[in-house]
Amino acid sequence: MRCGPLCRFLWLWPYLSYVEAVPIQKVQDDTKTLIKTIVTRINDISHTQLVSSKQRVTGLDFIPGLHPVLSLSKMDQTLAIYQQILTSLPSRNVIQISNDLENLRDLLHLLASSKSCPLPQARALETLESLGSVLEASLYSTEVVALSRLQGSLQDMLQQLDLSPGC
Repeated sequence: MRCGPLCRFLWLWPYLSYVEAVPIQKVQDDTKTLIKTIVTRINDISHTQLVSSKQRVTGLDFIPGLHPVLSLSKMDQTLAIYQQILTSLPSRNVIQISNDLENLRDLLHLLASSKSCPLPQARALETLESLGSVLEASLYSTEVVALSRLQGSLQDMLQQLDLSPGC
């Protein structure tokens, strides 16, 4: 007797039924851990302690500040802006942070899809058109302000994740 595809499928069924999806709590815990890791990396860069995340610096208004209430889509948009800024900086300090932001955005997408609210793909960010001229004029200040504000935003996101943010 020959066993066709249906027979093979039925033979594999007990094994397939034991495959479990990653619990969403695990994804949320991994997201929080990654945020804490990024904050620690920023703390390890000594010159980021010199500027408050609330301080206004002329010409750097395009760098996002703190947001009291963040949805998952707003978190993703904010991280996309920071990622674009960090990849534009020539500093070696920010390469790993930028990679971590990519991973964090992927985790946020998983959280969003678990709530049936897939995030739109980040489009080209028009707000950063002047980034090149700002980097030429004040490279060091841009890095310090961006990392300082990113740290504050990440701490806000960490608190929001405890409150189970919406779409």
